[in-house]
Amino acid sequence: MKAIQMTEVKKLHVIDAPMPVCGSDEVLLKIMAVGVCGSDIPRILKFGSHVLPIIPGHEFAGEVVEVGKDVEGWVSGDHATAAPLIPCNECEWCKKGIYSLCEGYKYYGSRNDGAYAQYLAVKAANLVKLDPATPFDWGATIDPAANALHAFYRAEAVPEDTLTVFGLGAIGLFAIQYAKALGMKEIIAVDIQDDKLEVARQCGATYTVNSKKEDAVKALMDHTGGKGTTITFDMSGSPIAQEQAVLAAGKMGRVVFLGISHAPLTLSDKAVDNILRYQLAIMGSWNSFSNPFPGKEWTEAARLMDEKKMNPDLLISHKLPLEELPGIFEKIDQRAIEFNKIMFYPNGPLE
Repeated sequence: MKAIQMTEVKKLHVIDAPMPVCGSDEVLLKIMAVGVCGSDIPRILKFGSHVLPIIPGHEFAGEVVEVGKDVEGWVSGDHATAAPLIPCNECEWCKKGIYSLCEGYKYYGSRNDGAYAQYLAVKAANLVKLDPATPFDWGATIDPAANALHAFYRAEAVPEDTLTVFGLGAIGLFAIQYAKALGMKEIIAVDIQDDKLEVARQCGATYTVNSKKEDAVKALMDHTGGKGTTITFDMSGSPIAQEQAVLAAGKMGRVVFLGISHAPLTLSDKAVDNILRYQLAIMGSWNSFSNPFPGKEWTEAARLMDEKKMNPDLLISHKLPLEELPGIFEKIDQRAIEFNKIMFYPNGPLE
């Protein structure tokens, strides 16, 4: 089969790889669509992977072509996506059903070979079924959608909440879509790119702010009559946005940090004062897995896509053959491409 192998930082190669062997508890998935995650970019271009060489890629969907002898509930021809985390099922967090905090996990695309390939053997326990009418490239975006839902569950969000989302990558835009599906009436989107703010409006944002052109906190405070919003998400990892997420939260608000910063968290006197005086809850959101594995984040995201209540087409900016992947990462490294969700089709274009 054709695959993309990473041998070291910034070194990607199109290779002829052996077909994966389907284990007794696995299915062999023909990969029909695989996306570029925001975490793939620093892994490939800056920090490297946990294992080298490796086939990266963990946002994927495909067709079941072989079923292991111990697998039940799946047949050849089924459509599926798969959660990339392989939990150890032995640590205290797995036993509590909090799989996002597993201490002995493996992971497709970073610790195990992933889906930048035509085929991948996947644990049956990781699979989430897709309606045959749901496009494979939609299924390949369930991972970022599930990450967005996990943040909502961390914040214990309800339809009566109001929301501000800082950072409009795929997870941020899915957060906008889910807030709309949940029935929130005030959904504010903040980013530094006008094109992403336009997509946010299409996704359901009721008010948008370009924080490169104006003071985001002042703009949304003016918009909300000084109340802020009951929930704020930072999906960007930017220290500036993390500060703004605290300042934009209303009294008794919940501030969720999801974006990875690789930087210190430094808050102003005003932000710290708000945490105390407004009794804010500051929390992290990591990954997308819960009990029963892979979690309601995954099954709910799949349901919403099957019912067309989430629309990944608004996010997918590039549709490319797998062979173009090394060149695309070179362009990303050179900042020679503007993109949102880049999607590759290892077995050819979707019909």
